[in-house]
Amino acid sequence: MPITKSAGGAVSFDGPVAVSVFAMLALASGLRLYAKTGMKPNRAYTPSRMLAAAEQYTGLKFKRGEYEKAAQALTLAAETTRDEMNRQGL
Repeated sequence: MPITKSAGGAVSFDGPVAVSVFAMLALASGLRLYAKTGMKPNRAYTPSRMLAAAEQYTGLKFKRGEYEKAAQALTLAAETTRDEMNRQGL
């Protein structure tokens, strides 16, 4: 399975699908950070770039200010992808 957890608690995301799950969750976290505090996760991730990346992952269009909505959609997409990986035994 591409997402594994060691006995020590370390989580490993192996393979392109698992890495995309991690990327979606990290992006969702960054969007929530910006929605709550106005802080950008890093210099490159402007609010519009974060929403554009969320659109690429989810296929949904987000308007300016819909940061929490985008974060929720990303979390749902990541969980759905993870569950599908588990069903397929990847």
